[in-house]
This record gives sequence, structure tokens and C-alpha cells, in this order.
Amino acid sequence: VALVLQVETELKSRSSAYYSLKANLEHKLKGLMCNFFLKEDFVVSEYLTTLLVVVKRYLQWERSYESLSPFVVPRSSRKLYEDGKGGVYSVTLFKRVVYEFKAKALESKFTVWEICFDQEEMKKQEIMEYTILKKEQYEIFVGWLMVNFNQLFIAWIHLKAIRVFVESVLRYGLPVNFQAFLLQTDTKDSKKLRESLSSLFMHLDPTASLKYVRDYFPS
Repeated sequence: VALVLQVETELKSRSSAYYSLKANLEHKLKGLMCNFFLKEDFVVSEYLTTLLVVVKRYLQWERSYESLSPFVVPRSSRKLYEDGKGGVYSVTLFKRVVYEFKAKALESKFTVWEICFDQEEMKKQEIMEYTILKKEQYEIFVGWLMVNFNQLFIAWIHLKAIRVFVESVLRYGLPVNFQAFLLQTDTKDSKKLRESLSSLFMHLDPTASLKYVRDYFPS
């Protein structure tokens, strides 16, 4: 019993740690913008930068984005991503008017994102490290499960053997004069096997005999 409790406690700890690592990795993957956008979609220079804008009304954005600041590069906006809720557009402008552009965009109910590819590269490196760690932890976890499953199965069989002995003594009394067997059968034949055994040995258990008579010879 102590072995089973120890394995159960360790299983909870190991599984919690593994699934926490897996959840963190999935969260980081969702937050990685470069999964959706290419570096080639962005202009980054000494004076220019490219922003991302979340747009729900495409026509409004396409007609008005150049008027949000006189320092927006004309015809620089492109739709990079789209789903059922809206789209993400890129727009190129001078760096010195980024804050002004954000304020104007917010007034028009556009949400502006800034993306730094240096930070994205750091995130990608971190995700790669998490992926390697997840694979290592998975292999360790599976190995631990295989070893401890063997130990638990042995303990389970021992408990079954003890239960058979104790219940047999309680049912048939002393002195001990019985033999325990393991019978293997298909799932579909298990009910038939139980009925056959009950019929064959019902004389050893009066209670079972009465139940057998009630079930198979109803009045």
C-alpha cells in the first residue's frame, strides 16, 4: 500500500510538471507573431518603421490610413492576415511620428501593434529550448511510467491473491482446502464463463444457489 501511495503522489507531481511545461510552450507559440508574419513584410531602417494594425472595417482603413499622419508612406499598407473577426494590415511610416500615429489610429478605433524582430528571435530561441526540454521530459516521464507500471501491476496481483485467500477462508472456512486459478477469456464470453462457474460450484455457497434458482427458475 505504501508503494502505491508513493507512486500515486509522484505521478501527480510529475504529470503536473509535464503538463505545465506543455501549456507554457503552447502559450508561447500562440504569442509568437512571426508565426503569422514574415520579416520581409517589414521595413526597418534608420528613419522608417512598419507597424501592424488590427482592422475590422477594411474599407475605412484603406481610405483613411494615409490621412492619419502626413509622414505615412503612401500605398504602403498591405493586408497580412485575416480571420472571421477582422484583419491585420501593415503600414510604413517615419519613426518620429509613431506615437502620433498610434493616437490618431486609436481615435478611429484601430489597434496598433509594434513588432520587434530581435525580440521575436529571442522568443523563437526560447521556444526551441522549451521544445527540446519538453521532449526530454516526455521521454523521462514515459520511462518512469513504464518502470512503475510494472511495480504497481505486481503489487495489484499480490493484493488480488491476498483477497482471494481471505475471502475463500471466510466463505469456506478452515482448514484451508481450496486452490485459486486465473482464467483468461474474451470479453464477450466472460458472462458465460461466470454463469458456468456459478452453476458448477453453487453447492459450495447456499446464498449463490438461492440466487441461481431465482434468476434461472423464476416462479
